[in-house]
Amino acid sequence: MKYLTNEKLTIVGAGGMIGSNMAQTALMLGLTPNICLYDIFEPGVHGVAEEMYHCGFENANITWTVDPAVAFKDAKYIVSSGGAPRKEGMTREDLLKGNCQIAAEFGDYIKKYCPDVKHVVVIFNPADVTALTALIHSGLKPCQLTSLAALDSTRLQSNLAKEFGVPQSSVTGAHTYGGHGEQMAVFASQVKVDGKPLAEMGLTPERFAEIKQNTIQGGSAIIKLRGRSSFQSPAYCAIKMIEASMGGAEFTLPAGTYVNTDKFKNVMMAMPTTIDKTGVHFVEPTGTPEELAALDASYAHLCKMRDEIVSLGIIPAVADWKKENPNL
Repeated sequence: MKYLTNEKLTIVGAGGMIGSNMAQTALMLGLTPNICLYDIFEPGVHGVAEEMYHCGFENANITWTVDPAVAFKDAKYIVSSGGAPRKEGMTREDLLKGNCQIAAEFGDYIKKYCPDVKHVVVIFNPADVTALTALIHSGLKPCQLTSLAALDSTRLQSNLAKEFGVPQSSVTGAHTYGGHGEQMAVFASQVKVDGKPLAEMGLTPERFAEIKQNTIQGGSAIIKLRGRSSFQSPAYCAIKMIEASMGGAEFTLPAGTYVNTDKFKNVMMAMPTTIDKTGVHFVEPTGTPEELAALDASYAHLCKMRDEIVSLGIIPAVADWKKENPNL
């Protein structure tokens, strides 16, 4: 089997459902044979490793550990799902304090054990602020660390495809920006269905409002249907992001990225992005006045969460970020 690279990929939180799916997906896609599974839960991560061995992946060098020094040493790519999962009735924001403390430790491990890592993807909620926390603590450049936001866009795409009875790939331009949470900004003005603008598809404002709400509540719906939070879709999207950073096909769905522009300052937020071997790159989104106003509101919510973790002492005040990470 030919792999994209031989460099080490570390999967953090590998004992959980997202982590185990990421491990299998990475091997099935042929990203790298050198995968280290890390978790603080020994029976779980050990069990995932055994399952991967039983798959019989050709030339795979799968290791597992509960020691961060072993897991992070010489890692060139990292994906972390190593936070507490969301349960029914919880919002992503309910996980804020505990998971941001985990993210701070995660960033510290990167700085200590693998400062030469090439790309990191953070996918545990609330991903916008856990990723921001990890970035500040890690010392990495903003282009080297992204968070998972693509699920919001694929959920919007999926809902529109079901509405019009077309393959999901026939729906293009269905993107959400801003926060990965209840305050996401849903952009529809660029959507096309089989090449036809959404505005010409006869969708009533009331019906689109329902589709928009279904998109925003997509993660909650999975919890109600399956009795647990999403794991297959975040695992797949996260590994596709890492694949792009390894030099595979570019990842063009929106990713959470560090933004510090004239308008949006010192936050991680979903933007029109491209991930490739050189990292993540973003441009400003275009949309209707209503869509841009929704993005402004989402940004304000992100600032509120950022300021809350500053007040908790998990990250320093914005003015002091450069002391922790000179790349910001």
